Amino acid sequence: MDHSYWQRQTADKPLFPDLLWSRPENRAHAGKLLIVGGNAHGFAAAAEAYALANSAGAGKIRVLLPDALQKSVGPMFAAGEYAPSTPSGSFAQTALGELLPMAHWADGVLLAGDLGRNSETAILIEKFLTKHPGQVTLTKDAIEYITSQPALVRERANTLLVLSFSQLQKLAVELKFPIAFTSGMDLLRAVDALHELSGAFPFAIITRHLDNLLVAIGGQVSSTPCKVDERVWRLKKASSAAVWRLQNPSKPFEALTTAVA
Repeated sequence: MDHSYWQRQTADKPLFPDLLWSRPENRAHAGKLLIVGGNAHGFAAAAEAYALANSAGAGKIRVLLPDALQKSVGPMFAAGEYAPSTPSGSFAQTALGELLPMAHWADGVLLAGDLGRNSETAILIEKFLTKHPGQVTLTKDAIEYITSQPALVRERANTLLVLSFSQLQKLAVELKFPIAFTSGMDLLRAVDALHELSGAFPFAIITRHLDNLLVAIGGQVSSTPCKVDERVWRLKKASSAAVWRLQNPSKPFEALTTAVA
């Protein structure tokens, strides 16, 4: 069987070294990223994503948090900006008034997680993904809003999902994708399934299976061996991928593959 759509990368042999050498040297030309996350009980994901994106080389970064955090977080996290929150401390749907203009300013948006489970936040994310056509990366519990409303990404381009294999399983079921993603499938079967899934839908995927990070977009798949801690890999790779992708918008597969190395 022809597997020309599958490319293998190692840490010491990147598939696209030209991207590494062509990165912007000046931060002013390195792209603008908006990070969104947090709820009244925590903002660790947004704060960590800020540090990770800065290390990945983002030019300018803004961070949007629910205003329930402003009193407790404001003095210690100067990068934070705030939008309306619900009584429980998650983003309210009226936060769209702040979110859309900030997303328009940015070259890419990262929904970093710690959003909590809230019906108003679900409405906010639905309206945002419907109204904003630009690059959006989702990870951690932001993915749960997608698996419960798969129509939001069924036909949305410029979307990257950085998700666990179990989240991928659930998404495939909700999309009524005919191939099952199972924990026992070997790497070749997983690659084949991602090839089919990414060929059928316009969003990009980064997931982890059998100690490999798998990138899939437009029917192309890359694999990169990894030893990343399962508890932290999603946010780390999502932050890096969001930066690489906004800096290389015409080469999404190459950018995402380089980002996971």
